[in-house]
Amino acid sequence: MIEFLIPLIKVILALVWLLLLTLYVADWVERKESAIIHDRIGANRASIFGLRMIGLFQPFADAIKMIFKEDFTPSFSRKFLHSLAPFLSFFFVAVTIAAIPFGDTIRIGSRIIKLQVLDINVTLLFVLAMMSLGIYGVILAGWASNNRFSLLGGIRGAAQLISYEVAFGLSLVGLIMIYPSLKLSSIVHSQGELLFGFIPKWGIFLQPLGFIVFLFAALAETKRVPFDLPEGESEIIGFYTEYSGLKWGLFMMTDGMEIVIVSTLMTTLFFGGWQVPWLQADGFHWPWGGEWFLASWIVVILQVLAFNLKVFFFCWFQVLLRWTYPRFRYDQLMDLGWKLLIPLSLVNIVGTGIIMSL
Repeated sequence: MIEFLIPLIKVILALVWLLLLTLYVADWVERKESAIIHDRIGANRASIFGLRMIGLFQPFADAIKMIFKEDFTPSFSRKFLHSLAPFLSFFFVAVTIAAIPFGDTIRIGSRIIKLQVLDINVTLLFVLAMMSLGIYGVILAGWASNNRFSLLGGIRGAAQLISYEVAFGLSLVGLIMIYPSLKLSSIVHSQGELLFGFIPKWGIFLQPLGFIVFLFAALAETKRVPFDLPEGESEIIGFYTEYSGLKWGLFMMTDGMEIVIVSTLMTTLFFGGWQVPWLQADGFHWPWGGEWFLASWIVVILQVLAFNLKVFFFCWFQVLLRWTYPRFRYDQLMDLGWKLLIPLSLVNIVGTGIIMSL
């Protein structure tokens, strides 16, 4: 019974964390950050028992409103596929959270529990595969709407996601060469070592060019400004033009989840994951000498807290970019992917191989 309950509890906690963070990133953070940039107040009305708390309850109000909005399906659409598309997009992004390590391990009694739902030897491939399958939701939404503008948005989305997935995958090859594993937990453990005795062996220090390529490719995968050509928020072109109600809300939730998943991948692959500089299993070991021993449960809390703070920062950073830069033209978008990012990722792979062979 315990062997069944522990994975179930981990799945529930991971999904609750993902959905709550998505709600706040896609709604409250988006509104408040855009308001600050525009010199406005932003969301500050939704309250419970008179507690406004600068609009912190706004995401729940919007979620309730979305659930009860009219779900209109056009009579000319391909109804089954039209309804299936948002669920496909949502599902394939949501399951990727299972592969993300939130921390190392925690001991409860005599049992050691990994703070990760799915820890297989190819977790990185699992994440890449699930994120790639999300394209079917975009294509189906555009085609099943039976609307030429929606179809154009779906075609834009397919071309963009396929193009940037090439750079997305190639940017990680150099990282895998340095940390020879496709297991995310092993990659995070490898980043716990030190360079020159004091610099954390994080991917950002060993693969700066790979991180730059990964960052731009990942931003394109989220389909947000300046890479929002599939949606065209200021145009009538968008693969979800014919959607409303909860199904439209699922597409919005998917966009928000993609922000969170990209942030967790940046944290895990390039910024040490749950690693805290100079923090070992028994406490801090300072590079200038001396130790500060801590209880094991405090170490676990610090590791999980460090992971969350890094993820929060990258979520904020992506929202900042969305409200700072204008959209690319479509030819500029494709040129960036094929003519710049892919060649840079190949240069990174060759350069990494040369350096490792010296």
